[in-house]
Amino acid sequence: MSQDSLIQIKNKETGEVYWTRKNKKKVERKIELKKYSAKLRKHVTFKEAKK
Repeated sequence: MSQDSLIQIKNKETGEVYWTRKNKKKVERKIELKKYSAKLRKHVTFKEAKK
């Protein structure tokens, strides 16, 4: 997997981090994904953060 396409998504409440891919040529906005938070034990919104 190319390191250029990797982005970090982070939950503000818990500070948990997921790594995912993003096509930077097509998607210009910051992405938000609903992912599972192990600390909160439910699905919450993770937003794109700086590397």
